[in-house]
Amino acid sequence: MSTRPQLFRGLVLAAATALLLNNTALAETATSQPAAGPPSVADLAEGLLDAVVNISISQNVKSDDDDAPMPQVPEGSPHQEFFDEFFKGQGGEGNRPRTVNSLGSGFVIDSTGFIVTNNHVIQDADDIEINFSDGSKLKAKLVGMDTKTDLAVLKVEPKKPLKAVSFGDSRKIRIGDWVMVVGNPFGLGVSVSVGVVSARGRNINAGPYDSFIQTDAAINRGNSGGPLFNMRGEVIGINTAILSQTGMSVGIGFAVPTELAMNVVNQLKEFGETRRGWLGVRIQPVTDDIAESLKMERPHGALVSGIIEGGPIAKGEIKAGDIITRFDGTDVAEIRDLMRAVGESPVGKMVDVVIIRDGKEQTVRVTLGRLEDGEHLANVQTNENGEGAKPTEPPAAQLPATDAVLGMKLAVLDAGRRKSFGIAEDVKGVVVTEVQPNSAAAERRVAVGDVIVEVGQEAMDTPEDVSARIEELKGDGRRNALLMIANKTGELRFVTVQME
Repeated sequence: MSTRPQLFRGLVLAAATALLLNNTALAETATSQPAAGPPSVADLAEGLLDAVVNISISQNVKSDDDDAPMPQVPEGSPHQEFFDEFFKGQGGEGNRPRTVNSLGSGFVIDSTGFIVTNNHVIQDADDIEINFSDGSKLKAKLVGMDTKTDLAVLKVEPKKPLKAVSFGDSRKIRIGDWVMVVGNPFGLGVSVSVGVVSARGRNINAGPYDSFIQTDAAINRGNSGGPLFNMRGEVIGINTAILSQTGMSVGIGFAVPTELAMNVVNQLKEFGETRRGWLGVRIQPVTDDIAESLKMERPHGALVSGIIEGGPIAKGEIKAGDIITRFDGTDVAEIRDLMRAVGESPVGKMVDVVIIRDGKEQTVRVTLGRLEDGEHLANVQTNENGEGAKPTEPPAAQLPATDAVLGMKLAVLDAGRRKSFGIAEDVKGVVVTEVQPNSAAAERRVAVGDVIVEVGQEAMDTPEDVSARIEELKGDGRRNALLMIANKTGELRFVTVQME
């Protein structure tokens, strides 16, 4: 009997101790867990919704045009009838014109009526209408568009100042930061979704300046052109694309960051067009093979494959074969870095460009031209050169080609072969007259009629020069030969051909 109370008290004490330890552990767990996501974005959204707009466009097309904008709606959707009526239009049979409607999103950046959206939202539109959150509607005109970043600026004429939002600095966001998407998915009206930044600097091969913000916030058809907000209510991206086989969000959406968009938007707003810097060079990536052939420690920079005639490079400041490693204070890890840095630079600015030439680093100064002028110049030169006839074998009366070198038969580029292959007069080097199937050269797509201008950064005049240089590189322990190849019009490219 005397032991039972003691046993009972022991059990009570043990239970109390266990409960205390358990509560302490729970408290420690609660305090040690990271903070949860924002409990609500209602206050944030409430102050921003009025600045986000729905954009509807009308486009006159033939009724048999299969390329008309048409969202895919799952069978059995409660909105199937709405989509069929709205998107298929009221056209008749045959080829009679009909009106096709499409929807997107946008946001007001200036209370006087300037609106940002995606170019693909309003492209080829015959009529653009802006629908505001209060139910009002205004016709919009296109101020300017940029296909390279898929951005466009519109203008409406409001009777009173509009609610506008401001751009934030997308460079300050981190992976895991909360973001909010506001837009017009599937034409349902302004909708809000929340997620996190999944990645930065994504390249999805959509354009030359790809550096997208990736987010898992829901982005669907109709969200294109809408804003991606940070938790301070600043626009840090413009929703542009999704990765999906169904056309619906699977948690992988992409937005143009404001660090790229702001300069474009400001230029479109001020000039109605972009005014990007232009270096006037053709570039290609520095691959592992190219880096090895040039004895670089690691592949980096952008390899200059040609200089555009009439461009900013007028005095040989930069030459084909140079590797650009730094532009105006910005390191160039890959060609995309150079394209962005040049494109974001003002026209007419004098910049320092760090290059590697003949294994030595040097700095040159270049005054930038305008990219849009350069594109026109390049098109004119291409049209003037033309494509010409397909190369044919040179007449038998000419000197024979050498024995195969790296799977190629080579010959002196004399007047007869120049005419036979249709090679421009200013192209110098050794012409390729035959490429053996499955050879090292064939793998690198060297073709009959191509001209070998350089091997291992040394100019070539005869087939014997090529053979001697290849043997020299082999003796130097090189595994690949870096060839500068010109096509018949003189456009250059670099290829590495395995010598083993």
